[in-house]
Amino acid sequence: MAEMREPTFLILTALAEGRKHGYALIAEASALSGGRVTLKVGTLYAALERLQEQELVAAAGEEVIDGRLRRYYKLTDAGAHELADEVARLERNAQQARRRLHGRGVAIAGAGA
Repeated sequence: MAEMREPTFLILTALAEGRKHGYALIAEASALSGGRVTLKVGTLYAALERLQEQELVAAAGEEVIDGRLRRYYKLTDAGAHELADEVARLERNAQQARRRLHGRGVAIAGAGA
């Protein structure tokens, strides 16, 4: 898979903790991004459909709560591996940036490296 777009990264990251329904994924993506990313319902479900086709996400049941149907999704093993690969790629890029900034004498707030 090519470089992962941030909404996809956030969806897979949210699902890494366990199955979630659509609105929980929207809330989790916002929380994970510090409020920078707000997924629209249509965008989320289009992404979930694409991720299911790629076998990175699978349906994980439905239930009716307060008269509304909630569809749940879960991360597949392939999705977990894809997410791990993306985390490694981002960490390598961040490491390069840290080294170069350190060479300029620029400190990174909150960085442990």
